[in-house]
Amino acid sequence: MKDPYKIIIRPVITEKSTWLKEKNREVCFEVDPRANKSEIKKAAEQLFKIKVERVRIQNKRGKKRRVGRSEGKKKDWKKAYIKLKEGEKMIEYFEAV
Repeated sequence: MKDPYKIIIRPVITEKSTWLKEKNREVCFEVDPRANKSEIKKAAEQLFKIKVERVRIQNKRGKKRRVGRSEGKKKDWKKAYIKLKEGEKMIEYFEAV
């Protein structure tokens, strides 16, 4: 699990993550379920060229879904909250768009 592009999958943009970004200098990403805190920290520092203070992770269960009579389940996933050190520039998700 070395490639940072495979560790950090995409940003999670919700009301809570937007509030945390403004108040606590934290950003939220969906990450590979096999990644640990130290791998996530290294990947964020390499990709965004920032200094990370701390990483918190949550394992999320996939929700059950039904289509007609057949029942399935979405995949389980992992969410990471990455807190930036003081003085670091905030990550802008859509600056290249």
